Amino acid sequence: MIHSFRKTTGPILVVFVALILAVAGLSFAQTLPQTSGVDNSKMGAYRALAQHAYAEFQKGDLAAAAQIARSLERVWDKAEDYGGDMALHKTHPDLFEQIDKAMDAFVTPLEEYKTKAPDAARLKAAFNNYMEKLKLAD
Repeated sequence: MIHSFRKTTGPILVVFVALILAVAGLSFAQTLPQTSGVDNSKMGAYRALAQHAYAEFQKGDLAAAAQIARSLERVWDKAEDYGGDMALHKTHPDLFEQIDKAMDAFVTPLEEYKTKAPDAARLKAAFNNYMEKLKLAD
C-alpha cells in the first residue's frame, strides 16, 4: 500500500508544482507580484508612497501630499543612501543619483506647498519621470 501511494503522489506533486509555477509565471508576466496593492519589487514601497502622495495632490489635499512625500524621502534616504552594503547608493551609485534627483524633483514642490503651490503639469511630469527611474532599479 505505501509503495503504490508513493508512486502516485510523486507525479501528482510534480504536476501540481508545475501548475503553480506556470500560473505564477503568467501573472508575473502581466504585472509585478503584489501584496495589498504594493508591488513586491525592490522599488515597490517607494512607488506606492509616490502614488499616494500624487493621489493626495490630485484630490487637493496638499498637506497630506507633503506629509507622504516627506515620508517617501526619509524612507528612501534611510534605506538606499545610508542602508548599508545592499543600499542602492553602494551597489549602483549612478542609478541611485538618477533616482534621487528624480525623487527630489517630485517631492520638493509638494513639501514647499505652503510657500508656492505646485504646478500641476510640472508635478505630473516629475511624477512620471520618477516612476520611470524606479523601474530601472527593480
